[in-house]
Amino acid sequence: MRLVLLVDDSRLQRRILRASLERWGYEVAECGSAEEALDICRDRPVDLIISDWMMPGMNGPEFCQAFRDLPRESYGYFILLTSKSEMVEMIHGLDVGADEFLTKPVNASELRARIASGERILRMEHQLRDKNRLLTDALAELRTLYDALDRDLVEARKLQQSLVPERHRRFGGCEVSLLLRPCGHVGGDLVGFFPAGPGEVGVFSADVSGHGISSAMLTARLAGLLGSRSPDQNIALEPAPGGSYRARPPAEVAAHLNRLFLEDIETEHYFTLLLAFVTLDTGQMRFVQAGHPHPVVQRADGALDYLGEGGLPLGLIPGANFESCEVRLAPGDRVLLVSDGITECPAPDGAQLGDEGLRRLIEANAGVRGPAFLDAIQTGLTAFAGGRGEFPDDVSAVLFEVG
Repeated sequence: MRLVLLVDDSRLQRRILRASLERWGYEVAECGSAEEALDICRDRPVDLIISDWMMPGMNGPEFCQAFRDLPRESYGYFILLTSKSEMVEMIHGLDVGADEFLTKPVNASELRARIASGERILRMEHQLRDKNRLLTDALAELRTLYDALDRDLVEARKLQQSLVPERHRRFGGCEVSLLLRPCGHVGGDLVGFFPAGPGEVGVFSADVSGHGISSAMLTARLAGLLGSRSPDQNIALEPAPGGSYRARPPAEVAAHLNRLFLEDIETEHYFTLLLAFVTLDTGQMRFVQAGHPHPVVQRADGALDYLGEGGLPLGLIPGANFESCEVRLAPGDRVLLVSDGITECPAPDGAQLGDEGLRRLIEANAGVRGPAFLDAIQTGLTAFAGGRGEFPDDVSAVLFEVG
């Protein structure tokens, strides 16, 4: 039942209005001054107020303004009774928060119409408040879930970073350096290296399609398949006489991974891969390029060569053919493997870095070696992207340098 407050210094006027309101089913409270009415409004949830304009002490508009200043959870509908008809006075009443006006003497039918209008407003306000409460509760629940997911993703990032425990290692006179920077909490890029038998090193750069958790889970699977900690489980290696292991032909490894992802791993993702084996004493590098950006060789004299023919991604086409390629690295040469997060990094105007942009970055840092070179590439990439702290795609690279 709605509570209506009648405020009028005329007891007769209050009695007349009260009789009509109670007949229409309203609970009615009444008082003879605005000051007393404010005390009632502080103590009780008044829904509608019918107040005279002219009263001793605080008048109707002043009472309306004071009422609007009270802290309330719900809206209160305010009707001013007036014998005034001047437009200026009406505007003043609206300015202080009045919703409706009734001219005295009050016509019962007009009063009921004004009350019905107020009822509609109050119902809509009540519905809106209920919906806002539900929305607030839902947002609070989503925030709780988001915070839990965010904590899990932070831990997932740590776990993914642990897939690449070493970012730099020497193999005799050669060095391998790694760069891995996901664009979010977790990413779909993976880089790594592993001993590939006596006097040989394997390096790889992979990029799983998409971003986020599902891509990161596939990189974890790849890390297990190409990891260096368990050579007997590394599919890029095969047993050799004497109980050791040796590198399998790179194209054969790519074909095996392609079959594995199409037949055994049910996923819509595919990935690109650059897998290379380097014989340390001769500098001979055998590699397979499966949809990955071209590896770049920087010779000791600074000249740059882009290698490979491109090839098909893995996990996309059954029976795809892959070819192994070879190149010889001389002392002082180095080879850089990058993901497309580098070559396709956009500038503020939308232009991509591309192979030529990468060439400029490499040439500008020709005298820098090891992890410092990869840091310089990342710094140059940040500058190209307009100084943004984050990139739209994962950024990763492998640098193999011949001593």
